[in-house]
Amino acid sequence: MMDEDMESGALGSYHDRPRTFPNMRTKAYTPLLFRILLGINVRVLVVLLLLGFGAIFYVGARTSPIIVFVISVCILSFLVAIYLMKWVLAKDEGPPEMVQIADAIRDGAEGFIKTQYGTISKMAMVLALVILGIYLFRRITPQQEASGIGRTTSACITVASFLLGALCSGSAGYVGMWVSVRANVRVSSAARRSAREALQVATRAGGLSAIIVVGMAVIGIAVLYATFYVWLGVDTPGSMKVTDLPLLLVGYGFGASFVALFAQLGGGIYTKAADVGADLVGKVEQGIPEDDPRNPAVIADLVGDNVGDCAARGADLFESIAAEIISAMILGGTMAQRCKIEDPSGFILFPLVVHSFDLIVSSVGIFSIRGTRESGVMAPMEDPMAILQKGYSVTIVLAVLAFGLSTRWLLYVEQAPSAWFNFALCGLIGIITAYIFVWITKYYTDYKHEPVRTLALSSSTGHGTNIIAGVSLGLESTGLPVLVISVAIVSAYWLGQTAGLIDETGNPTGGLFGTAVATMGMLSTAAYILTMDMFGPIADNAGGIVEMSQQPESVREITDVLDAVGNTTKATTKGFAIGSAALASFLLFSAYMDEVSSFSLEPFKQVDIAIPEVFVGGLLGAMLIFVFSAWACAAVGRTAQEVVNEVRRQFIERPGIMDYKEKPDYARCVAIVASASLREMIKPGALAIISPIVVGFLFRILGYYTGQPLLGAKVVASFLMFATVSGILMALFLNTSGGAWDNAKKYIETGALGGKGSDAHKAAITGDTVGDPFKDTAGPSLHVLIKMLSTITLVMAPIFL
Repeated sequence: MMDEDMESGALGSYHDRPRTFPNMRTKAYTPLLFRILLGINVRVLVVLLLLGFGAIFYVGARTSPIIVFVISVCILSFLVAIYLMKWVLAKDEGPPEMVQIADAIRDGAEGFIKTQYGTISKMAMVLALVILGIYLFRRITPQQEASGIGRTTSACITVASFLLGALCSGSAGYVGMWVSVRANVRVSSAARRSAREALQVATRAGGLSAIIVVGMAVIGIAVLYATFYVWLGVDTPGSMKVTDLPLLLVGYGFGASFVALFAQLGGGIYTKAADVGADLVGKVEQGIPEDDPRNPAVIADLVGDNVGDCAARGADLFESIAAEIISAMILGGTMAQRCKIEDPSGFILFPLVVHSFDLIVSSVGIFSIRGTRESGVMAPMEDPMAILQKGYSVTIVLAVLAFGLSTRWLLYVEQAPSAWFNFALCGLIGIITAYIFVWITKYYTDYKHEPVRTLALSSSTGHGTNIIAGVSLGLESTGLPVLVISVAIVSAYWLGQTAGLIDETGNPTGGLFGTAVATMGMLSTAAYILTMDMFGPIADNAGGIVEMSQQPESVREITDVLDAVGNTTKATTKGFAIGSAALASFLLFSAYMDEVSSFSLEPFKQVDIAIPEVFVGGLLGAMLIFVFSAWACAAVGRTAQEVVNEVRRQFIERPGIMDYKEKPDYARCVAIVASASLREMIKPGALAIISPIVVGFLFRILGYYTGQPLLGAKVVASFLMFATVSGILMALFLNTSGGAWDNAKKYIETGALGGKGSDAHKAAITGDTVGDPFKDTAGPSLHVLIKMLSTITLVMAPIFL
């Protein structure tokens, strides 16, 4: 890994020598599926793809024209992604020193992903066997019994859905990482020419990943739905009704959330442990700049941006979309059945159409960000955030139009001619909610606004005042989002209730579906939101490559601006994800109560927390959030301690590092962080999966002996309710405070309050260090957790009864 003369110390000036960086692996890693596809003759591969698409279209055509539309849009979006991939990869990678650094980052990221996903896949297989065992011995619903679906068929369907969801979620994460490790060096190279070109490359790279992730989520559910529809002969005499079909897709959402949780935990621990270790020793103790090549942990830090922010976020948003689509399909089918709607397919497939239009409008928004004719690093720099906001505004306007068209097309029914308009307004509420969430998070995390500047000012009086100000800012930041969510849920529910759809008894039934439509509206620009999120780590990596390859200061200024904007976009998209998780969890909670009613044949519409056991279930749910957050942060702390000790050891044993006479051992830090993060992710992840199952099963036994047949289901409902509420608040606090601490440091580094190296800067670094596990490990993992709790209770509902 290192030259012999490096070990002997017989070196000239480091600046005078070729800048070589050790590979983290002996060769690049390519997944087995990719290697098989690459080994197939091109003509044979094209024929196989055509046959595959033909089979998909055939199954879709036998299901519904709506499915054909959805699949067609997804395939077209994949073609757009291929164009973006070719466009990004056609950009030059810059000088050799940039390429060497990028290769080290890519090899480290791909090596970690291989090991991490290998561990996750083993756990997924074990859990699949558990699900299979439960479903083989559980009771089945009367609807399934009437349609001839036995325990074995139900078990196989659920396990297959779970494994497919896990596979697609993992693939989405891998795509995010694959794009980012190839785009970072191209953004660095583009920054040598102009800021606008660098911005465009980073945005299109993020867009490529976002389109593939969203497209995979949509087409995966569409194909699974169509396959079950044809295989089970849905809506034929003596078979399952189409309104009951979405319940068979729950396993898909559980598989997606299972992988997303562990990907977020492992990747978050990796990136923040490396970041904390690099900052504490390099910036605070040694006084060297961020991403300085003398820091042994810098490669691990840059690798972490890809596995923690790109791979984990891709799996995260995939899971968000999958959970929201499935829960909305369940509620749409339930409402259509109660209202005796003649053709319920529009209400069931509406979420798929909304996200198909999302792919279209987000693509337009991505392409609206174009390069300019000005070139050269000295050209006037436009505000990158303003450019990204313009693209978001374009996407939102088109999303409003597309949403109105979708509701008129699919939700118009003769028995309630104006219902579609009410649901369109519900969607508009969701879109507005998403925009407000982005704005609120931007206000609390962007250093152009007062909260972050006040936090930066508190750094001038010491480390303690910085921490106090950051904690108070994070606590305060929960207020506005909760008010917005509350207004959105109530108003969307009211619009749904007054849509004119009534059940057999004459009661309005559209309230829950109205909130589902609002959730769809909030996620109707998900592809562009994910684009902005992916922009952040790509820009961060680009800045690191520029710093390590010692490019001119003017180039670093451009990447610093992009990096600061990226911090804000990452924070805003996390706020968006938390808001959508709140609405989606409300839908999944309602779906859980409907499923319990189906299994028990008893009404289950409310949870009475005055019952002692039910109240205890709520306490346990809230406790889970705090213990999970504690374990996630502690995991970062323990791993960071190992990194700090290793970096200190290298500085002591190799004093020539500071004078560029010796090369740091980057690979050692990468190995430490990789092994520790894989080890540390197991404990909090296992807690999240086991807790609701154990609680529900134990209280089911207690209910059996005390004559309360639904006690287990009620306690789990309370557990889920309290965990969701406390999880949303905790995630908002962690995400916003962490992002604010980070940008307060960035604000001081622009020259404010003494600039780099000042006492205020050192205090801000401490705050940023504290906030790192908040915003990139515990916070993002929490909003995945609350959705996973909802899906796991749906899948495991039979054992609570």
